[in-house]
Amino acid sequence: MSHIIIGGEQFGERMNRRVGLIVGLLVIGGVVAASGAAPGSASQVDQSAQLAAAVQAAVSTGTMVHADVISTDNKTCFACHKGTGLTYEFPSGESVPATIDEDKWLASEHGHQDMACVQCHTGISRYPHEATATDLRSFVVNESKVCVECHEEQATMVADSVHAKARAEGNQNAATCSDCHDPHYAVNPPVSRTEVPATCRECHSAIYDLYEQSVHGEALTTGNPDVPTCTDCHGVHEIQGPDNSPFRLFSPEICASCHADKELMAKYDISTSVFNTYVSDFHGTTVLLFEKFAPDQQTDKPVCIDCHGVHDIIPPNDPRSTVFEGNLLATCQRCHPDAETNFPAAWLGHYEPDPHKWPLVFYVALFYKILIPTVIGVMLLFVLLDVFGRIRRRRQHD
Repeated sequence: MSHIIIGGEQFGERMNRRVGLIVGLLVIGGVVAASGAAPGSASQVDQSAQLAAAVQAAVSTGTMVHADVISTDNKTCFACHKGTGLTYEFPSGESVPATIDEDKWLASEHGHQDMACVQCHTGISRYPHEATATDLRSFVVNESKVCVECHEEQATMVADSVHAKARAEGNQNAATCSDCHDPHYAVNPPVSRTEVPATCRECHSAIYDLYEQSVHGEALTTGNPDVPTCTDCHGVHEIQGPDNSPFRLFSPEICASCHADKELMAKYDISTSVFNTYVSDFHGTTVLLFEKFAPDQQTDKPVCIDCHGVHDIIPPNDPRSTVFEGNLLATCQRCHPDAETNFPAAWLGHYEPDPHKWPLVFYVALFYKILIPTVIGVMLLFVLLDVFGRIRRRRQHD
């Protein structure tokens, strides 16, 4: 049987009659306020006496007090649950802290909304509390289902997420509401950008370790809010996994949300031509065609993460980077196994050629930008003059 424990002893065994009387008085106050009975009336005295006796007996002997006797006012709950060292033990033998910091609760979003404990803990009907689950994880998953009552929009998005799909397939360890949002101390916004990875780390520790060493993670964990955190790429409630075809296919647009931002990139002296140069070459053009005409199909053409990495992205001037000049051949050979040493030299990087960088390419491109319109213009002029001459000669002949 599940029960409340304080300092290793059962609640009923340790609480003395004096504490029980205090609890009884707090409960009486909740009932009196709810009932609206006039102070000193016979009904109030009878009810108070009955309630005090019931709570006193329950606390001292461990017997049950049913919901029709106990008030559902939050003060009734805090009479016990603000006590230190309080834990709840499940039939499985697992335990969870049951002490609630009343001040932190009142400062939380739920506290501001003046929510009653029993709005979420709907299974509470007596003291000692009945077990609503056999083990801790089942309790967490079951209790999170009540969130939909107030957060229907978020719950709808979660239903399509990779976490919900994993639970539907039998993985009960997949994240649910209270794994990310503390139900007793939730604030709005829930966490700062720099705290998001720490939340995800609870389940994805190996991924976090890679991210923390990356150019993005290193900046974020030192307080820089300009870099992407987990939810910027994966979403919040509608999280999709990397094996999801649309996620990989549309990932360049995720990167572009930062790397095409001129104001943001100017702070770090990073070119904003990254996205434009990618979509203008063969790889990017093909990916754009798939995005437009076959968004549910996979493409073997590389996207940003195929070359730069995912959670372990490192600056391109770092010798460990997959796009460092000395590592480019190995990166290209992932898709082009026959590529030779000079193969990467044909790639201009994410820079548009100019007189200072890749001058030969710049001037050759400029030459053709002038030559092609000139040739076409002269040809059109020749055709027009020929047509005009033919018309004039025909009129003269007539």
